[in-house]
Amino acid sequence: MKQVAILLFDDVDLLDVGGPYEVFLTADRLATRIGAARQFNVVTVSADGAPVISYGGMGLTPSMSVGDLGDADVVIIPGAIAIDAVSKRPEVQAAVATLLELSTVAASVCTGAFLLGDQGVLDDIAWTTHFEDVDQLGARIDSDSGTANVNWVDVNNVVTSGGLSSGIAMALHLIDRLHSRDLAVGTARQIEYDWDPDAGIIAH
Repeated sequence: MKQVAILLFDDVDLLDVGGPYEVFLTADRLATRIGAARQFNVVTVSADGAPVISYGGMGLTPSMSVGDLGDADVVIIPGAIAIDAVSKRPEVQAAVATLLELSTVAASVCTGAFLLGDQGVLDDIAWTTHFEDVDQLGARIDSDSGTANVNWVDVNNVVTSGGLSSGIAMALHLIDRLHSRDLAVGTARQIEYDWDPDAGIIAH
């Protein structure tokens, strides 16, 4: 069973978190429905394990702190509207750095790519983020390898996605990659999401 950890922090975008969370939960449920073993254990983490307040005011309670996580197969770094302010918080940067050390695959949703970029993860590879922010992130990390208007870009063990609902498409891609196309398609159907497995880029 693969461990999927999603980072929470104050001002996080709800859909960036809830979209992938629901996708992996549904995939795990569908696997067990047909008598297979569980495939995904999904947890949420915050820097210190304390609840956070998402953009718009909804409170979110994490499963645990980053320090209590242990190893993870996939870590998902969501974004925020005020990503510049979020990225200036030392506890957020420290949490991202720790999660990168603990995980095999690092994924971002929307402007979560800025947090990966701050850690040097996007250096010399293809990436994406919200279409409005590609130029800003490119200037920030001195990269011209960003692509706008794609759902996800997969380069080895780094997967970035476009804005907001693109995190759902990316999570389905990760299920396709980590388990099977059948489970990804079944999950998309279960959540009634029109998923195109070719709407992203696989680069090397």
